[in-house]
Amino acid sequence: MTDPRHAGADAAVTRHEEELRLETAVEQSGVVGQRKVVEREQVADLVPREFESAAIKRSRVEGEDSGEIETLPDGSVSVPVFEEELVITKRRIVRERIVIRKSVTTEKVPVEAELLKERVEVGGDGLLEDTQTQS
Repeated sequence: MTDPRHAGADAAVTRHEEELRLETAVEQSGVVGQRKVVEREQVADLVPREFESAAIKRSRVEGEDSGEIETLPDGSVSVPVFEEELVITKRRIVRERIVIRKSVTTEKVPVEAELLKERVEVGGDGLLEDTQTQS
């Protein structure tokens, strides 16, 4: 159709269309609570422990001990023996000191062996002079 008011002019038609627009909104839907529960349990178990021993000469430790191997003036070696003492935490303490002495024995043993000796003979017409040098 032509509108007589706009005779001779181009006619324009605007077309519209609906568009769906979605948005979200955060709303509180409930409450979640938390709590920590600590339970206590008594336990008992066998605990392995190590200890060193030697059956030579033993002496009690008086006061503090370095826990180091020591060489005594007579050449003997004094070795500390440790054992674990069970406490809430483990630590090593010196319980005793061991003195080890060593001796040397000398014996005479017969030995037989065959030895080779070389000898040089020089011959000549009598003009050779035999001169010995001593070393």
